[in-house]
Amino acid sequence: MSDNIINVTDSTFESLVLQSDMPALVDFWASWCAPCRAIAPIVDEMAQEYTGKLRVVKVNVDDNPATPGKYGVRGIPTLILFKGGKVVDQLVGAVPKNQIKELIEKGF
Repeated sequence: MSDNIINVTDSTFESLVLQSDMPALVDFWASWCAPCRAIAPIVDEMAQEYTGKLRVVKVNVDDNPATPGKYGVRGIPTLILFKGGKVVDQLVGAVPKNQIKELIEKGF
């Protein structure tokens, strides 16, 4: 995992995502999820590409059930883009890099 990715918990979600001064891409995942592992290298790449412009965080849904429940996450991986504490858009499933990049660009 990239040094630019932050692991977020239910207790740190508000301060690290909702109060972030830059757009935040949240990757809801679990260690047993093969599609989550499939997109992890793309998420890492985006974290490096958008360093200083985008905060990229991961939420393990098994360890932190409150946050995914609050945002209606029913399947993983789910990527949700937040800006100014609000949901901008989301993607569900192992989607190609170009779709993830399009999602990120909505935050700028």
